Amino acid sequence: MTPQIAEALGAEVIRNPSASGYGAALRILFKRAAELNPDIMVTMDADGQHDANEIPKLVKPVLDAEADVVIGSRFLSERDRSLRAYRRAGIKAITSLAQATSGLELTDAQSGFRAYNKQALAKVVPVELGMGASAEILMRAAGEKLRVKEVPVRITYEGVDRSSHNSVMQGLDVVSSVLKFVSLRHPLLFYGTLGLATIILGLGYGYFTIESYASQAKPITNVALLSMAIVSSGLLLAFMAVILFTLTSLVKESGR
Repeated sequence: MTPQIAEALGAEVIRNPSASGYGAALRILFKRAAELNPDIMVTMDADGQHDANEIPKLVKPVLDAEADVVIGSRFLSERDRSLRAYRRAGIKAITSLAQATSGLELTDAQSGFRAYNKQALAKVVPVELGMGASAEILMRAAGEKLRVKEVPVRITYEGVDRSSHNSVMQGLDVVSSVLKFVSLRHPLLFYGTLGLATIILGLGYGYFTIESYASQAKPITNVALLSMAIVSSGLLLAFMAVILFTLTSLVKESGR
């Protein structure tokens, strides 16, 4: 009865009958916010983990023109021992990946407690439907040269129902979203590196085949075929990198 209770308390409720996921809900929210044209938008998870009394803490860096996006980090305050070890490790791993791909200094890339100014609202609208949207927003913010800042917040897990979603699947969803975003934004680096590594691996098998033939005068057919297949795959990745780089460059140029 969340919608009915919220409406009874005077909130505007937007229903998404398809229940497409976390990212889809955020996308709808960003679009509605664009229509309302607010100076600041704050998002927070609806499971009771966040304290609404800390909203002024998130809003302050935006009001002081210090940041375009503010993240409430659970890891900048005193260590919360109620967070399970495996979940803490997962969040840290995802945050490290987000840091490496975005170049931002982050401690909690999965925090849903955030504030956005008007400029950020127009530039970080996510397209991912699942949990990967949280990391996608940060990478878009980095790509748009927006200022991202973290502030310490408290997270409460006591009396809060645990998520019914599989944590491992959520983590994989975020990782796949990050890799997909990077592959589209930096195809030459992403696919080119994979292609080069694959070609080197294939040449290694080829060298082994030649060495074996030289010493035993007998070709290892299976290894030779494997070498050719791996080298061919690497060349395909390299060509894909060049083609995608060309296409993305054309799209960027047409958008100017």
